[in-house]
Amino acid sequence: MNGGRWASAPPAVRRVVAAAALVFVYGGVVHVVQLLMPRFGPQLALPGWLAFYFASLTLWDPVAALLLAARRVEGLALGCTVLVTDAAANWYANYVLDPAPGVTPGRIGQAVISVLAVGLVALTPWLTPWFTARPCAGGQAAEGHVPQRRRRS
Repeated sequence: MNGGRWASAPPAVRRVVAAAALVFVYGGVVHVVQLLMPRFGPQLALPGWLAFYFASLTLWDPVAALLLAARRVEGLALGCTVLVTDAAANWYANYVLDPAPGVTPGRIGQAVISVLAVGLVALTPWLTPWFTARPCAGGQAAEGHVPQRRRRS
């Protein structure tokens, strides 16, 4: 993310987007492993709709990562949607379906996903201008320059 589409974005924006994309790549790998090797997946009997949702993340996680890397605002929207719904689905699986008392690995994972969801949702207003604007004249943005939204006629 150092050149091309990301050349005009400040390093902090590039780092946040790269970290988010890596989170989605990691999530996609985890969901594929859980799908192919059930012993690494949830040890609970999940309702069909919830099992389908978790299986669908094998598609949505990598799509979110690719859209973020491609500097598409849809990647931010999809990323927020995936993380918020994943946190909610994991909450349901770990607090409603799982009768285990106290702290479990699933509950720790749910907490981490929730923190990531809140983080991406909170940073989206700061990130959005860098996804919706084109680079300034000369192809490079001036230091400290925040791109303006394009007006539609």
